[in-house]
Amino acid sequence: MEAEILITGKQQAGLGAIEKPERPAPNHMLGRTLYSFISPGTELHYYFLNERTAPAKPGYAAVFEIEQVGEGVEGFKPGDRVFSMSPHRSFQHIPADEAVLVPEGLDPAAATIARLMNVSMTTLMTTAARPGERVVISGAGPVGLLAAHLFKRSGYDVLIVDPIESRLETARDSGISQTAAAMPLENPAWKRQTALAVDCSGHESAVLDACRIVRPRGEVVMIGVPWKRSTDLYAQELLQEVFYNYVVLRSGWEWELPIHPGHFQPHSIMGGLALALRWLAEGFLDVKPHTRTMSPHDAQEAYDGLLNRRFEEPFVLFDWSRPGEK
Repeated sequence: MEAEILITGKQQAGLGAIEKPERPAPNHMLGRTLYSFISPGTELHYYFLNERTAPAKPGYAAVFEIEQVGEGVEGFKPGDRVFSMSPHRSFQHIPADEAVLVPEGLDPAAATIARLMNVSMTTLMTTAARPGERVVISGAGPVGLLAAHLFKRSGYDVLIVDPIESRLETARDSGISQTAAAMPLENPAWKRQTALAVDCSGHESAVLDACRIVRPRGEVVMIGVPWKRSTDLYAQELLQEVFYNYVVLRSGWEWELPIHPGHFQPHSIMGGLALALRWLAEGFLDVKPHTRTMSPHDAQEAYDGLLNRRFEEPFVLFDWSRPGEK
């Protein structure tokens, strides 16, 4: 019998048994999971802290090795390692058009990070800001850290802002040289000179400050989900900045793009994932020093640690590559 991660109640996680198919369905692939990535946003807030969704089978991203391919599958074969947006379980059984081949030589653990890169890839594909212009990233958690690297690689002048010094230190260690504990609202190099502000925190005061930092007609993109109210700010304060500074304030939800490209929409979720995997293979970021791998048997510890910020590493993965080991 195979295993999967289950959220059985509010702040309760563990392993459950699941049956593995003997063979894949048509146009599907079946294989053993190597690693799966834990989303510190969606999985914590939507599942682990939300008793209304229990019992739940969380999951965000996985890399698995194909064992069998079903009838009609082309471009994949047994032995290939592939990425998919799949749940935390010891095997994966998915449609072939929902998988992306992991480039040769890329560490399968590192490949799971492509999922989190794709969160801000949508903004990179849709923004009106152009390379060379100033971009502020607010929130230096896992999503913000990767967003900063995505825009830096693409030629933008990037500043990352976060009140937590340890996060800024991680950003600097990873290669992001411009960091700040607060939005530089008094710095003339950034005040009203910023083309794009990307909020990865979901905090309303950060969004308000983002509207104050961008140039007239600049963009403020909300990538971080506003899971809860954090301040006593009034909407009028935000509306005033948007109105008088001509701010383009919009959602940065990655699902603005379709799963697959179309005739008039060349950009897509799957295309963004493929690009993220290619960049990782090319040395986009050495994620190993910033990654913690844990046994699926320690699911409770993993979610508790993320919730209480006990881990120094921003990226936390389940290691399924050694079955039965704790």
